[in-house]
Amino acid sequence: MQTNVATKAMTNEGNEMTVQETPSLYDRLGGVYNIATVIDDLIDRVMADNRLNANPRVDEAHHRVSPAGFKYYVTELACQAAGGPQQYSGRSMADSHRHLEITEEEWGAFMDDLQQTMNSFDVPPPEQEELKAIIESTHDDIVVSPLQSATP
Repeated sequence: MQTNVATKAMTNEGNEMTVQETPSLYDRLGGVYNIATVIDDLIDRVMADNRLNANPRVDEAHHRVSPAGFKYYVTELACQAAGGPQQYSGRSMADSHRHLEITEEEWGAFMDDLQQTMNSFDVPPPEQEELKAIIESTHDDIVVSPLQSATP
């Protein structure tokens, strides 16, 4: 799930080739402080979202876990995935979400919360797309299909 810290592009300036480093998503988002600020808003939205809290397992989890701790882990994960130096120290996405039996509709509500947060912080469209791709890569570990939730 981690993106490259920097990608290199060769350009021909005059007769000599130069290597230009493309800043990582982490750097383009402004580093840990900016990412933490966005995550703070996102988690506040998610924890108050009635579309998500309609699932009793999600609602119980939202009342059981410390918002500050939740924000810490999500910030750590987002920074690592964006190419920052942080190392995610939490449980896997499957281990921390499967028991919640999150549906496609609830996933859509979460992605809507994410979009609202990114828009409120004026995250540029290219970075929004990169962030959404990172988050979408966790979909299969988080969303439980109706067949999976029917299995004992």
